[in-house]
Amino acid sequence: MATLKACVVGVGHLGRHHARILSELPQINLVGIVEPDQVRGKELAERYSCSWYPKISDLPARVDFAVIAVPTVLHQSCASPFLKAGVSVLIEKPMAPDPEICRQILDEATAHGAMVGVGHVERFNPAVRRAMELGIQPRFVEAHRLAPYTFRSTDVGVVLDLMIHDIDLLLAWVGNVPDSVDAVGGQTLSSTEDICSARLKFPSGVTANLTASRLSLKPMRRFRVFGPDCYVSVDSQDRYALLVQKSSKFQPEAIAQAAKSDNPSQAFQELLHTEELQLDEDEPLRAELCAFAEAVEKGTDHPVSGMDGLRAVETAFRIRESLEESHWTLDS
Repeated sequence: MATLKACVVGVGHLGRHHARILSELPQINLVGIVEPDQVRGKELAERYSCSWYPKISDLPARVDFAVIAVPTVLHQSCASPFLKAGVSVLIEKPMAPDPEICRQILDEATAHGAMVGVGHVERFNPAVRRAMELGIQPRFVEAHRLAPYTFRSTDVGVVLDLMIHDIDLLLAWVGNVPDSVDAVGGQTLSSTEDICSARLKFPSGVTANLTASRLSLKPMRRFRVFGPDCYVSVDSQDRYALLVQKSSKFQPEAIAQAAKSDNPSQAFQELLHTEELQLDEDEPLRAELCAFAEAVEKGTDHPVSGMDGLRAVETAFRIRESLEESHWTLDS
């Protein structure tokens, strides 16, 4: 792969990790960090052997791609100068604060021949990737994404902040968008919703329950898919995946015998095939950035395209609209 020139716009909590990884990749020349905070910008630019610029307009030369890691409300204004110059951008999730702005970003990218990728990093989690490779046809999906209150990303509610990860995974796995959405939740500590539970039903018959909260004492990132004859449980927090399938012994006669045995639970487990899935050790964010760099170099779409980002935000807004009918507020 040819050496590509890249920059990172915004080096807060997540942007600094983008800068770190890009500075380590042999196929990338990290030429600059754009950060209005001079102290932070200079410190990280020195650490990662690149230049600091307070504004995008201060970049002295064209780059091959830019990573946009600023607050969600600034995604469009920061991506636009690059898109107008025909430069591809990787925009952190959520792609934008609402579907209309997502569409405007995509229209601008199309008009100037630029590529947009969206930073749904869970797609690159080794546990998730291994589970999706199995090709399980889902019938029911259940996801829990819980986190302690961090005082970050409160410009958006928990649906766009946390649940958006599982919305993207769900849409990618099912390959469609839901035809009905029902949600409940509300505000506790923020001016936006802090907890939400949503049920989504798809035209194919798949049903999914998604729960997200930033009020938990302990983090949890669990995504479970149930198929006709198996299920897979993915724990992104611990990078663990477990597959449970019916074995060849799973027959009516064997089930009846297991029920009559001295230890029915143990006998039933012997009728199943249980496998802890082998995972690679690749850092998800590193895998995401390598995939984006490869897409830029080859002129192809990123595995999580701008259209994927739009569909995730559109679904998130449908959940929020349903939430409006039943959610509680700080005053209620």
